[in-house]
Amino acid sequence: MTRWWQLARENPSGVLLVAQLGAILAYPFFGDSTSGRMVIGVVGMVIVLLSVWAVRATPALTWVAVLFGVPALMLTVWESFDPTNRAVVVASAMFHTPFYLFVSYAMIRYLFADRKVTSDDLLATGAAFTVVAWAFAYVFSGVQAIWPGSFAGVSDGPVRSWFELLFASFANLTGVGLSDVVPVLPHARSVVMVEQVTGVLYIALVISRLVGLTVTRDHAAR
Repeated sequence: MTRWWQLARENPSGVLLVAQLGAILAYPFFGDSTSGRMVIGVVGMVIVLLSVWAVRATPALTWVAVLFGVPALMLTVWESFDPTNRAVVVASAMFHTPFYLFVSYAMIRYLFADRKVTSDDLLATGAAFTVVAWAFAYVFSGVQAIWPGSFAGVSDGPVRSWFELLFASFANLTGVGLSDVVPVLPHARSVVMVEQVTGVLYIALVISRLVGLTVTRDHAAR
């Protein structure tokens, strides 16, 4: 246990990445039950909060995370008990979205502060990417609550489930376009286009810098 704890402390971004991917794999087993949504949502939020602390954010930035994170955590529980309440869904999206975007910013700032590539940097690259996908999934959820029927899918009804929206978010952020959930109303198409541009910029700015540091390190070693 001591060895695993030490490994987690040295690679906090890896903890976040494993937690996010684990939640994705576990969600189908819980389905859309109240307990399932609450457990996955709260556990995910707690791990993200711990990860923000782990990347050594400044006290001012930590207060920003708490300002958005605590209400988001409470709204996660509320939404799990009342998922059809549009006001709660919109409020949840309004707090979750800036919170997850802030976490992504903190991790990217952590990446750009380093002058050498470590194992945690590699894991932070993937973790920040998944956090951005989570943020846009909440954007989709808020848009759908305000403008019902914004997204169409193979399932019946005008409302897509949270897992469907998360799937669509990953599909658009990665650029693969492999999704059976598509935007059909103007506002939904607008936010999807913003996410697609964000995915391209992430690769162009973050991944390219990581590759550049790796090449520089290899040249210095020679």
